[in-house]
Amino acid sequence: MFKNAFAYVTRKSLKSLIILLIILSMSALSLISLSIKDATNKASEETFGNITNSFTMEINRRVNQGTARGGGNVRGQDIKKIVDSGHVDNFVKRINSVANLDDNLDIVQAPGAGQNESAERAKNFKRAVMLTGVNSSQKETKFVSGAYKLVEGEHLNSEDKNKILMHKDLAAKNNLKVGDKIKLKSNLYDADNEKRANETVEVEIKGLFDGHGKSAVTYNQELYENTLITDVHTAAKVYGNTEDTATYQDATFFVKGNRNLDQVIKDLKKLDINWRSYNLIKSSSNFPALQKSISGIYSIANQLFAGSLIFAGLVVTLLLFLWMNVRKKEIAVLLSIGISKTKIFGQFAIELLFVAIPAFIGSYFLAGYTGKMLGNSILQKVTGSIAKQIARQSASTKLGGGAEVDGFNKTLTSLDVSINPKALLYVVLFMSIVLAIALVISSSNILRKKPKELLIDTK
Repeated sequence: MFKNAFAYVTRKSLKSLIILLIILSMSALSLISLSIKDATNKASEETFGNITNSFTMEINRRVNQGTARGGGNVRGQDIKKIVDSGHVDNFVKRINSVANLDDNLDIVQAPGAGQNESAERAKNFKRAVMLTGVNSSQKETKFVSGAYKLVEGEHLNSEDKNKILMHKDLAAKNNLKVGDKIKLKSNLYDADNEKRANETVEVEIKGLFDGHGKSAVTYNQELYENTLITDVHTAAKVYGNTEDTATYQDATFFVKGNRNLDQVIKDLKKLDINWRSYNLIKSSSNFPALQKSISGIYSIANQLFAGSLIFAGLVVTLLLFLWMNVRKKEIAVLLSIGISKTKIFGQFAIELLFVAIPAFIGSYFLAGYTGKMLGNSILQKVTGSIAKQIARQSASTKLGGGAEVDGFNKTLTSLDVSINPKALLYVVLFMSIVLAIALVISSSNILRKKPKELLIDTK
């Protein structure tokens, strides 16, 4: 049987070559699609970090308009209730405030920023910087997302007091370094300084970070360079508050990987908190472009995988059906000399196997050669479409500039597509099932006939 199968495959070399090329190309395409999904998973994990298993407590703007400046007004007591619930593993809370630098320090100027700014506002906010007070800068969303990156020094932790992280460009502009101390002063003209606090806080630079926004800004304060990451105490004090009495922008809560995030959120909704004022949002939802790029690539990869299997099945079935008709006389003779239909079918299967094995092996190398190129081509196609869509959304919602917008617009930038031998096993399994079905469909009609009927059909 093996000898006859090998003889037929080599004798009908053109037929064998055509089927081999079909199986080769479709297997390679299936293999690439699985590898793209695997690369997308890795890129997603690297981009999101542990934020994928976290959620953020934000104000519900339908019923809660926030602070005078439009920021969040999350109550510290409500944050504490969630922390003490036992459902979360860790958390980071944020205070957004505005302060002035020392009179001997200057902020970074953005080209074109402040053109429509009144002379009075320009004077009142000449040295104003944005403060983001956090209990853990390492878990701060902009660091997790990659918008900010620590380049020198150490991150802030919950034990820090009167410590800051400064953008390296702002530090360079003012000849500052890690370990230097500066003074921050309350800005009396900031709308969120409701107590009209006039505090001065001396802070030490604990680290420097980098990161540059891609969006245009209206005011200099929207620049990454003019944002200071501070401890919670410092950000609260410039408004005349303490950590307990401060108003928080939002809070992000981290859940252990073995916990179901949806169930955790459902359980927290039972706490004694005025939930009409808040929304609990999965933190991955804060990066819609990133989520869409991941799901878009997944969708195309799934379509490639399914499409390649279906195409291979249909084409191979058609070819085998046509070539089976040519072999009616051969099959009739085999049946006449007593060869069972099972053995004849077995020979067909071995013939297909002789063609499929080198095709599967070849697909591994073909996929390795073309996978990265095809993966990045798909990535560019998906992200290009999403970028236009997100740009329209951001414009319509008037998000403005700064890190929040860049997080909103963030997409996957590259895919490291590598062919996993495990993926080849899946491809071989699924493609073998498809080929087996194709063989059964193409041969069943002929093998049901008697030798006499087959000989008549050949005339």
